[in-house]
Amino acid sequence: MLGELAYEEVLTPEPDGDDPHSHRLTVAPGLTYRFRARRGAYGHWRVDPETIEPSADPMLFVARAHRTVLGLSGDTTGHLIRELTATLAADTRLDEGALSAAELADLGYAELEGHQTGHPWLVANKGRVGFSARDTERWAPEARRPQRLPWIAVHRELAAYRGVPRLDRPDHLYAEELAPETRADFARAVAAQGRDPEDYLWLPVHPWQWDESIAPLFAQYIADARIIPLAEDGDLRLPQQSIRTFLNISRPEARTVKLPLSVLNTLVWRGLPTERTLAAPAVTAWVHALRDNDPFLRDETRVILLGETASVTVEHPVYDRLPDVPYQYRELLGCIWRESLLPQLDPGERARTLASLIHTDPRGRSFTAELVSRSGLAPEAWLRRLFAALLPPLLHFLYRYGTVFSPHGENAIVVFDERDIPVRLAVKDFVDDVNISAEPLPEHEGMPETAREVLLTEEPSFLTQFIHSGLFVGVFRYLAPLCEEQLGVEEDEFWSLVRQEILRHQARFPEDKERFETFDLLSPRIDRLCLNRNRLHLDGYRDRADRPHAAVHGTVPNPLARI
Repeated sequence: MLGELAYEEVLTPEPDGDDPHSHRLTVAPGLTYRFRARRGAYGHWRVDPETIEPSADPMLFVARAHRTVLGLSGDTTGHLIRELTATLAADTRLDEGALSAAELADLGYAELEGHQTGHPWLVANKGRVGFSARDTERWAPEARRPQRLPWIAVHRELAAYRGVPRLDRPDHLYAEELAPETRADFARAVAAQGRDPEDYLWLPVHPWQWDESIAPLFAQYIADARIIPLAEDGDLRLPQQSIRTFLNISRPEARTVKLPLSVLNTLVWRGLPTERTLAAPAVTAWVHALRDNDPFLRDETRVILLGETASVTVEHPVYDRLPDVPYQYRELLGCIWRESLLPQLDPGERARTLASLIHTDPRGRSFTAELVSRSGLAPEAWLRRLFAALLPPLLHFLYRYGTVFSPHGENAIVVFDERDIPVRLAVKDFVDDVNISAEPLPEHEGMPETAREVLLTEEPSFLTQFIHSGLFVGVFRYLAPLCEEQLGVEEDEFWSLVRQEILRHQARFPEDKERFETFDLLSPRIDRLCLNRNRLHLDGYRDRADRPHAAVHGTVPNPLARI
């Protein structure tokens, strides 16, 4: 907490004596906190929790500091304490079942997800406002409890289907996702209500969402059988880090499903915006076409883009026509089907969430250190392979197509060979996290209008923030000091290797020189994006008509600008 709030300049610790690692923070008259911390790239603070005095209890700190150095209102303080309590309870559960780095390295992709501890940038990263303790035991990723999902049938007056060309009709999707006997059962259930099955679309629903949001808010449409509850489909699924996305462990080759969940976690309510859900297959078709028609992306990087290939969107007939109501009421019901990762891996390859690379086990052993040891490579050589797997596809999409993903720890997946050497990148979550340049580019001329209407646009100078904040600040800021401590790679050398990979890519494509300047990743300073400041000082816990975005507060030095 101290480190992340100091990074965002919510707190301003001062030097404490001559030791450059000693700091103090006056919280109130007669109350000063002292601690040791190392500074790092992008203005990072790496606080040693064992040195915090007089207490490392975060609740006690908030209670003492909320009116003074934190400057919080009473309502924000109350909700923050609730989120912190839920986060600490989840962390305790994770600690109880924590595995060693060696044991984690042997887990499959789906199982490893349930051992991640959440985004370290966000202080209350598992707040999950809306979940009870029992809900958390059943549905949180760290519970690691496979579940079956019920389905519902929704009349086409309320529901709309979209799919990529190969899945242009819903029956094509259902033929691949549901067994013949399940499809027959669903059709009989609709017919038993005196309705024509052809008039309905089927989709899974999160049981928590059904109880908390759908049953009460769609009661009229359940009563008149425009929404008909169906049975479970029989497949066991595990929730991923995002809570609302489920991997199919009964049939790993089957698509994952992304469902709305009216739970406030990190910065936003985890629903599915109607217009974005409708557009998801169109966005997928466009980014897939960019990759498939580009020999570098297709044949050299072999980047895996986990397409959102089909969707069902269900409008609320009242809420969706009221643009000023809180946005969570316009994200209540729908489903996005995403391609499975497993069928896209080569023999001997295995995938791990990027977030796992900054994980440490109960004995302090870094997961990355374990993988480096298994690879047999020198640490610098392994890091070069990591950066060569991650950066070229992201850079090419940015420079050539003015398009960025949000490659944070949850969305980016590292693919390893049989020696645990990084070889390529997989990316997911397109419709929420793909952004394009606001400056018109000829490469955007073939974009479907459906995709153009929903994709967020940013000025070129800000578009680079998605790589800086998502990957460099959001992941590498934590990975670099771990590599220094456990692999002997000094932090300056770490960032030098990142810079070298960027320069290597630029040398490979001199024809894009103008774009390197337009989308400048090597500028001396970048904007400081803040995730905690947004919650603490800007939006608090108030309702909004639109989703909040990360706050910008000042600038930080860019370690990639160093020669």
